[in-house]
Amino acid sequence: MQSADLTLRLPPSMQLPVPDPGEADVHREELLSWHVDPGSETVHFLSLFVGDLESVRAAASDLDVVRRFDLVPVDDDTFYGYAVMDVRNADAALMGAFDEPGLVVVPPIVYTDRATVRVTVLGEPDALSGLLEQFPADVDVEVKRVSDHQRRMETLAGRLTARQFEALESARELGYYDVPRTASLSAVADELDCSESAASTLLRTAETALVDAALGR
Repeated sequence: MQSADLTLRLPPSMQLPVPDPGEADVHREELLSWHVDPGSETVHFLSLFVGDLESVRAAASDLDVVRRFDLVPVDDDTFYGYAVMDVRNADAALMGAFDEPGLVVVPPIVYTDRATVRVTVLGEPDALSGLLEQFPADVDVEVKRVSDHQRRMETLAGRLTARQFEALESARELGYYDVPRTASLSAVADELDCSESAASTLLRTAETALVDAALGR
């Protein structure tokens, strides 16, 4: 069993007129789940957004293809979005590329802007090798990685080693990440039973991994 990380760049016909990063403080969308209902010719989406809720509400309200939607806040900058939308011909062509036997899309599908989508696909080598031929000709596909599927899911914590996770957890509990900071690096090192240099390396390496994950790198 293998998996492939793909970056798709969509043509204008496949993009929805939703806020772009920098235009309306919408930084990221993670598509968590979706279901196509052939009977009603609709697709149901559940996404996690990072950005401004009201900007997405305004954009969704103006879209003719959106039949209904609901936005549920998680905190000040993060919220879930559920939408029922008409299936456009362009949408069907894109989603149909993944409907080949032996392929599974590994959520989340990450939209970093209207045109750029990152997706991981799991499947048998023969199924993966034929995937690129299934995309519409105007979709630009870049293969970032193909290998045996041994990674954890694309969550932020999934990028960390157990020791890095322990370091972050200890630092958080001690107050190292409080604002203002209420614990020193020395206190974190004592908790981890290591030198300050080792503790700093653990934290900085973990922080870099989390920042890269958050920015889609």
